[in-house]
Amino acid sequence: MKLEDIAEKAGVSRSTVSRVINGDRYVSEKTRHKVLEVIENEGFSPNPAARMLVTQRTDVIGVVLANRVEEVFSADSPYYFSNLIQGVSDTAHDHDFSMLLWLEHSRESVEQFYQRILKNRLMDGLVIAASVTRENLLLNSLLKSQTPFVLLGRPLQYEDQISYVSVDNVQAAQMAVQHLLAQGRRRIATITGNLDDADGIDRLEGYKRAIQNAGLTVDQALITEGRFTRDWGYLCARTLLQRGTPIDAVFAGNDAIAMGAIQAFTEVGLRVPDDIAIIGFDDLPIATQNAPHLTTIRQPILQKGARATILLIDLIEGRGQQPTQILLPTQLVIRQSS
Repeated sequence: MKLEDIAEKAGVSRSTVSRVINGDRYVSEKTRHKVLEVIENEGFSPNPAARMLVTQRTDVIGVVLANRVEEVFSADSPYYFSNLIQGVSDTAHDHDFSMLLWLEHSRESVEQFYQRILKNRLMDGLVIAASVTRENLLLNSLLKSQTPFVLLGRPLQYEDQISYVSVDNVQAAQMAVQHLLAQGRRRIATITGNLDDADGIDRLEGYKRAIQNAGLTVDQALITEGRFTRDWGYLCARTLLQRGTPIDAVFAGNDAIAMGAIQAFTEVGLRVPDDIAIIGFDDLPIATQNAPHLTTIRQPILQKGARATILLIDLIEGRGQQPTQILLPTQLVIRQSS
């Protein structure tokens, strides 16, 4: 069936049918209802390619995980990324959008990865799960081309120009360290996440503020720079032990780091939490899969993906012109490790 056939049955022009199909707001409700009724009765399905030519839209959202495939599906990361993707996918589906997932391949450079994305014409906008400095190439290009996009995480540059969804990592880290201080811990170390990432930077800042607000001095010997993996948690915990500086607690940049640190401390005979208390961040399933169960900061990962998608759809459909920044709440979950 063609548009002309729908128009004839509805008693309207072909252009009116086209405007109804493409969501033109200037069609009267009476006319819209009449056309949609014919479309439903006849089982008509508009040609997607033709519709795209008219609307200049594909109804496809791109999701960029600026991580290599092996990192996204590693033992440390699957729950975090799967929840982000589910939040985006479910929300996109609810709004009749499809999702296109972008993952960095191990055989290409970062620049090649971003060029692949920028050359693609199948997306109306992007949700970007990245907040590290190397994303500048991508962000610069998207801002210049005025392509709609939303970041999952605070950007390190152009913060006032970019819509993003995150949590207040500074406040959450302060909450974690304040809990340790309330337990009487005074030699509190931290193993950071990636310090080219806003989450890692902000969690370190929250740690420092909590220490200073307690009237204590930030001791650089208690700070070890790591990355958001269990292996780095283990290695950094070993580094802290080798320094010989007294420690009675650790705030870890995420749960994977915390689990690696617990392994390192246990191997040298330290008891958690009797000898050393530990707090993580994220509240992933690994937090309760081993003893002791991990005290951690719970962040709403699925909701981050969902809210970012709603923001993006608003930008695509012209409802959100100004950059919007959303910080979702976190929660301290107290378990056995502290």
